Amino acid sequence: MSVVMDIVATYRGPAQVLRRFAAAGQREDRAIAILMAGCAVVFVSSWPAAAREAHLTGQDVGMLLGGALFAWLFIMPLVLYGLAFLVWGGFRVLRSKAEPWALRLALFWALLAASPLMLLHGLVRGFIGEGTPQMIVGALWFVVFMWFWISGSRAAAKESASDGD
Repeated sequence: MSVVMDIVATYRGPAQVLRRFAAAGQREDRAIAILMAGCAVVFVSSWPAAAREAHLTGQDVGMLLGGALFAWLFIMPLVLYGLAFLVWGGFRVLRSKAEPWALRLALFWALLAASPLMLLHGLVRGFIGEGTPQMIVGALWFVVFMWFWISGSRAAAKESASDGD
Protein backbone atom coordinates (compact mmCIF):
# COMPACT_ATOMS: atom_id res chain seq x y z
CA MET A 1 0.00 0.00 0.00
CA SER A 2 1.17 3.54 -0.59
CA VAL A 3 1.98 5.79 2.33
CA VAL A 4 -1.03 8.00 1.62
CA MET A 5 -3.37 5.01 1.59
CA ASP A 6 -1.80 3.76 4.83
CA ILE A 7 -2.40 7.18 6.41
CA VAL A 8 -6.04 7.11 5.30
CA ALA A 9 -6.39 3.56 6.63
CA THR A 10 -4.91 4.69 9.96
CA TYR A 11 -7.74 7.17 10.42
CA ARG A 12 -10.16 4.25 10.06
CA GLY A 13 -8.27 1.83 12.30
CA PRO A 14 -4.74 2.50 13.51
CA ALA A 15 -4.25 -0.91 15.08
CA GLN A 16 -4.84 -2.76 11.79
CA VAL A 17 -2.20 -0.71 10.00
CA LEU A 18 0.36 -1.36 12.75
CA ARG A 19 -0.45 -5.07 12.72
CA ARG A 20 0.21 -5.12 8.98
CA PHE A 21 3.53 -3.32 9.49
CA ALA A 22 4.47 -5.76 12.25
CA ALA A 23 3.59 -8.72 10.03
CA ALA A 24 6.25 -7.52 7.58
CA GLY A 25 8.82 -8.23 10.28
CA GLN A 26 11.39 -6.06 11.99
CA ARG A 27 12.38 -3.37 9.52
CA GLU A 28 14.46 -0.65 11.12
CA ASP A 29 14.99 0.93 7.71
CA ARG A 30 11.24 1.39 7.40
CA ALA A 31 11.00 2.81 10.94
CA ILE A 32 13.67 5.45 10.38
CA ALA A 33 12.20 6.35 6.97
CA ILE A 34 8.80 6.85 8.60
CA LEU A 35 10.37 8.92 11.39
CA MET A 36 12.30 11.15 9.01
CA ALA A 37 9.26 11.61 6.75
CA GLY A 38 7.13 12.59 9.75
CA CYS A 39 9.76 15.04 10.98
CA ALA A 40 10.11 16.49 7.47
CA VAL A 41 6.35 17.07 7.22
CA VAL A 42 6.31 18.76 10.62
CA PHE A 43 9.20 20.94 9.45
CA VAL A 44 7.24 21.90 6.33
CA SER A 45 4.25 22.73 8.52
CA SER A 46 6.37 25.35 10.28
CA TRP A 47 6.97 27.34 7.08
CA PRO A 48 3.81 29.50 7.15
CA ALA A 49 4.32 30.45 10.79
CA ALA A 50 7.97 31.27 10.16
CA ALA A 51 7.03 33.44 7.19
CA ARG A 52 4.43 35.25 9.28
CA GLU A 53 6.84 35.83 12.14
CA ALA A 54 9.54 37.06 9.76
CA HIS A 55 7.08 39.49 8.17
CA LEU A 56 5.77 40.82 11.47
CA THR A 57 9.10 41.13 13.28
CA GLY A 58 11.48 41.85 10.43
CA GLN A 59 13.60 38.77 11.18
CA ASP A 60 15.27 36.77 8.44
CA VAL A 61 12.98 33.91 7.42
CA GLY A 62 16.04 31.82 6.54
CA MET A 63 17.26 31.94 10.12
CA LEU A 64 13.86 30.91 11.44
CA LEU A 65 13.59 28.04 8.97
CA GLY A 66 17.17 26.98 9.68
CA GLY A 67 16.37 26.65 13.35
CA ALA A 68 13.24 24.66 12.60
CA LEU A 69 15.16 22.44 10.17
CA PHE A 70 17.83 21.70 12.77
CA ALA A 71 15.23 21.03 15.45
CA TRP A 72 12.98 18.74 13.41
CA LEU A 73 15.46 16.84 11.27
CA PHE A 74 18.39 16.47 13.66
CA ILE A 75 17.22 16.85 17.27
CA MET A 76 13.66 15.48 17.26
CA PRO A 77 14.57 12.07 15.76
CA LEU A 78 16.96 11.57 18.69
CA VAL A 79 14.32 12.77 21.16
CA LEU A 80 11.72 10.44 19.65
CA TYR A 81 14.09 7.47 19.80
CA GLY A 82 14.66 8.33 23.47
CA LEU A 83 10.92 8.59 24.08
CA ALA A 84 10.37 5.23 22.40
CA PHE A 85 13.03 3.73 24.67
CA LEU A 86 11.27 5.14 27.75
CA VAL A 87 7.92 3.75 26.57
CA TRP A 88 9.51 0.36 26.02
CA GLY A 89 10.88 0.55 29.57
CA GLY A 90 7.38 1.32 30.83
CA PHE A 91 6.00 -1.67 28.97
CA ARG A 92 8.74 -3.83 30.51
CA VAL A 93 7.78 -2.62 34.00
CA LEU A 94 4.21 -3.68 33.20
CA ARG A 95 5.61 -7.09 32.19
CA SER A 96 4.64 -6.71 28.56
CA LYS A 97 6.65 -8.58 25.98
CA ALA A 98 6.24 -5.84 23.41
CA GLU A 99 9.13 -5.66 20.99
CA PRO A 100 11.09 -2.39 21.16
CA TRP A 101 11.09 -1.98 17.39
CA ALA A 102 7.30 -2.38 17.23
CA LEU A 103 6.83 0.30 19.89
CA ARG A 104 9.22 2.60 18.01
CA LEU A 105 7.29 2.00 14.83
CA ALA A 106 4.01 2.82 16.58
CA LEU A 107 5.36 6.18 17.76
CA PHE A 108 6.97 7.07 14.45
CA TRP A 109 3.91 6.05 12.46
CA ALA A 110 1.64 8.07 14.75
CA LEU A 111 3.73 11.15 13.96
CA LEU A 112 3.57 10.60 10.21
CA ALA A 113 -0.09 9.56 10.13
CA ALA A 114 -1.19 12.62 12.12
CA SER A 115 0.93 14.92 9.96
CA PRO A 116 -1.95 16.13 7.74
CA LEU A 117 -3.41 17.75 10.85
CA MET A 118 0.00 19.23 11.65
CA LEU A 119 0.04 20.77 8.16
CA LEU A 120 -3.38 22.27 8.86
CA HIS A 121 -2.09 23.56 12.18
CA GLY A 122 0.82 25.22 10.41
CA LEU A 123 -1.49 26.87 7.90
CA VAL A 124 -3.80 28.16 10.62
CA ARG A 125 -0.86 29.47 12.60
CA GLY A 126 0.65 31.10 9.53
CA PHE A 127 -2.47 32.67 8.06
CA ILE A 128 -4.65 33.37 11.09
CA GLY A 129 -2.02 33.57 13.80
CA GLU A 130 -2.04 32.31 17.33
CA GLY A 131 -5.38 32.16 19.06
CA THR A 132 -8.39 29.94 19.52
CA PRO A 133 -8.44 28.38 16.01
CA GLN A 134 -4.77 27.47 16.28
CA MET A 135 -5.33 25.96 19.73
CA ILE A 136 -8.32 23.92 18.51
CA VAL A 137 -6.41 22.50 15.55
CA GLY A 138 -3.39 21.83 17.77
CA ALA A 139 -5.53 20.02 20.31
CA LEU A 140 -7.18 18.00 17.55
CA TRP A 141 -3.75 17.02 16.24
CA PHE A 142 -2.62 16.00 19.72
CA VAL A 143 -5.72 13.87 20.35
CA VAL A 144 -5.38 12.12 16.98
CA PHE A 145 -1.64 11.61 17.50
CA MET A 146 -2.21 10.08 20.93
CA TRP A 147 -5.03 7.87 19.56
CA PHE A 148 -2.74 6.55 16.83
CA TRP A 149 0.19 6.09 19.19
CA ILE A 150 -1.75 4.34 21.97
CA SER A 151 -3.67 2.12 19.53
CA GLY A 152 -0.48 1.21 17.71
CA SER A 153 1.41 0.51 20.93
CA ARG A 154 -1.39 -1.69 22.23
CA ALA A 155 -1.49 -3.57 18.91
CA ALA A 156 2.28 -4.02 19.06
CA ALA A 157 2.07 -5.36 22.61
CA LYS A 158 -0.75 -7.77 21.72
CA GLU A 159 1.08 -8.92 18.59
CA SER A 160 4.23 -9.62 20.64
CA ALA A 161 2.24 -11.44 23.30
CA SER A 162 0.55 -13.67 20.72
CA ASP A 163 3.92 -14.40 19.05
CA GLY A 164 5.35 -15.54 22.38
CA ASP A 165 2.61 -18.11 22.98
